[in-house]
Amino acid sequence: MDLDQFYPALSDLRGRAKRRLPRFVWDFLDSSTGDEQTNVRNRADLDALCFLPSVLHGEQTPDLTTDLLGASYKLPFGVSPVGMSGLVWPGAEKILARAATAAGIPYCLSTVATATPEEVGPLTGGKGWFQLYPPRDEATRKDLLDRAKASGFSTLVLTVDVPVASRRERQIRGGLTQPPKLNARLLAQVACRPAWAMAMAQKGLPHMKTLDAYVQDVSSRSSTAHVGYLLRTSPDWDYLHWLRDNWDGPFVVKGVMRAEDAQRLDAAGVDAIWVSNHAGRQFDGAPSVASVLPRIRDVTNLPIIADGSISGGLDILRLIALGADICMLGRGFHYALAALGGRGPKHLIDILTKDLVANLGQLGAIHPAELRGKILRTGSGNPPV
Repeated sequence: MDLDQFYPALSDLRGRAKRRLPRFVWDFLDSSTGDEQTNVRNRADLDALCFLPSVLHGEQTPDLTTDLLGASYKLPFGVSPVGMSGLVWPGAEKILARAATAAGIPYCLSTVATATPEEVGPLTGGKGWFQLYPPRDEATRKDLLDRAKASGFSTLVLTVDVPVASRRERQIRGGLTQPPKLNARLLAQVACRPAWAMAMAQKGLPHMKTLDAYVQDVSSRSSTAHVGYLLRTSPDWDYLHWLRDNWDGPFVVKGVMRAEDAQRLDAAGVDAIWVSNHAGRQFDGAPSVASVLPRIRDVTNLPIIADGSISGGLDILRLIALGADICMLGRGFHYALAALGGRGPKHLIDILTKDLVANLGQLGAIHPAELRGKILRTGSGNPPV
């Protein structure tokens, strides 16, 4: 079966994913918080960015390699951390890690994943990233770092834009609790999605396995909280300095939206900045990533990672033109998993690669970095941003 005939775009994978997932799982994956307008702004501001096509360059061979944090990647994108990936598809973290490693792109494992660092790290070829939700307890914190390092993760990613729990009203309406519990309402949804039901029946409902070692009694959690929140705190600059001192390797801070924060992080010794508004899942009043990225690029020479409603290779080129060095997709890879199971991530990588090559050809560019600063607002002939 030629997957490209049936699913030539990420939007096709998203549509199939919605048809195959129970509603409560779909709402978990696809929802943001509030009225979900931050995600809308992410998309609208990307759509408003255009390039001027360039002609008469003859045949060119594109170069999509990206050097970042001492590693060389074959493509300018990777897989973002998504908590509870295994709820979307059983074995999700291992499938994604294998696909990313085979394609030569980064894979980032969440603290609140359904597979442990020990299970996933060996699949990343020594280039895996480990995302940390910051535990309050120092012993737990140190043990998580030690486990990640011993498992083969080379890069630590601290998420800083979750100081408090978000609401995610659509997810609440969908009926999902943590850990997932199948009541009559959810079982009815499952019955309508046989592919997901059969796949999940072989593995059982997932939970946050990495945290098993640290939590003994979590019976009192509410339907809108989960075990991960029992370990989270709102980190400050002292917390960040502690991590810098205790992690021997590249250190990334994720969730940066202000230029002044980027400057201070640069001075604090972090190795890269991840510009992200958490796809609107934490705060519905944030501007788009595309709107703040140029200002952050102006104040730091650190590598910049970016995400936010990416729907294809053109969006990756747009964010690179605004100042990013590499882009990451979370929902997109999980849409691919839900749509096609184990075949999905490889197919999405193929989609994005072909789209990058096609758009670079239209722009007369060989490498995405050549597009830095060469972008127009709304395609109206305005000067480059």
